[in-house]
Amino acid sequence: MRSTPWPATWRGLTTMGKAKPAGIGHNKGPTMEAGAGWRRFAWGKARRDLLPQMPLEVVRLRVRRAAELGLDYRAYASVRAATGRDVVALLFSSNALRVVRPQDDLPEDRADKLKSLRRTGLRSVVARPMVPGDFASRLAGAHGITLDMVAEAPDLLGTWSDARKQMLAACAGVPADAVLLIGDLGLERAWSDAGRLAGYVPAERFFAGPLRG
Repeated sequence: MRSTPWPATWRGLTTMGKAKPAGIGHNKGPTMEAGAGWRRFAWGKARRDLLPQMPLEVVRLRVRRAAELGLDYRAYASVRAATGRDVVALLFSSNALRVVRPQDDLPEDRADKLKSLRRTGLRSVVARPMVPGDFASRLAGAHGITLDMVAEAPDLLGTWSDARKQMLAACAGVPADAVLLIGDLGLERAWSDAGRLAGYVPAERFFAGPLRG
């Protein structure tokens, strides 16, 4: 049984037919209730209207940086707009890497993509029964890929507070809001919010992008 319930925003709960008031730290962004699509559009437009017009050279630099991180420009621009800072590390779930058992090898397309990344730290959270140290050694030995940090992944049925602790452990040494999570399962998106990371990109989107030459 969970010792700490997931926040109401993740359970879609309301009280007496009305949305629960935003708590401390809420950014007053759009909710997931009726009319959320329109409010999301209006919220995004308001944010874009507040952003200054960037010089062409700045746009070029950010396009180049997105390519170094293996991201499409739209994903990278969204992170920069939300956090105001660059991404210093990519955090991959073992599901995103398609490694779900200790004996599984990293698929070739995943290995090639990781090797193509530039000027970013590489980290991972691995699900049981995998052991973080063994996982890091296998990637280094078989593919020459060095991970800066490997930690245990949060339990998919665990508590919000436990997920936060484990995500912060995976971000040790760097600001959590400069770490971008690459995940594969719907519930993994919640880890990004729990740890207050830079954002979340689905593995399907990340690994579908072209390799950096």
